[in-house]
Amino acid sequence: MDTALIFKVVGIGLLVSVSYQILNKSGRDEQAMLVTLSGVVIVLLMMVNEISDLLTKIRELFGL
Repeated sequence: MDTALIFKVVGIGLLVSVSYQILNKSGRDEQAMLVTLSGVVIVLLMMVNEISDLLTKIRELFGL
């Protein structure tokens, strides 16, 4: 796993958390929830290849 991917995930997490706090304090709860949901989806899309590689290695390890 590349450290650049970890830094990207941390950066997105920070941006999402700051955006959520700003929107939540200004009374825009629905938009804050959408920002959080979109952040989770973006991170999951970034992690698809890593999860696929992990599952492939597990299959090879157990001979499935």
